[in-house]
Amino acid sequence: MRLTQQVSLVAATVSTGLMAGLFAAFAYAVMPALRTVDDQTFVEAMQRINVTIVNGWFMLGFLGAPVFAAVSAVLAWRGAGRPALPWIVCGFALYVVMFIVTAAVNVPLNDTLAAAGEPGQIADLAAVRGRFESTWVAWNSVRALANTAAFGCLCWALIVVGRSTG
Repeated sequence: MRLTQQVSLVAATVSTGLMAGLFAAFAYAVMPALRTVDDQTFVEAMQRINVTIVNGWFMLGFLGAPVFAAVSAVLAWRGAGRPALPWIVCGFALYVVMFIVTAAVNVPLNDTLAAAGEPGQIADLAAVRGRFESTWVAWNSVRALANTAAFGCLCWALIVVGRSTG
């Protein structure tokens, strides 16, 4: 049981860290770079990114992180990792915040951008971009911060588990 708890906590931490890194990279590299391109390039790039990103590796991290964290929390509550439980729960809760932001804001914006059609056929690319970019960027920063904080909590949970079992 102890090994399963530790493995699930490591899996939760790694997958949460990967997701935090993804959202942070968009915040400090991808979106600032796209800010400098013309409207057609911006819309086309974001439409392609939003299609490409939905793949098995992304979904494993995105959906796996909360599952791994929940399993780790249950096992910590029932076993030797109990001192880490508050940190695991906090990490899980912050991940849920990121998940809600993604589902409530970023994905609907992505869907609206996709529904706008082929960039070469959109009459007012500037308006499509304007309805998307600033809101998406702001809420991506929120989810990057929440996810990074979740990662920090889970890292600390690993330290607490190590201290309590060492």
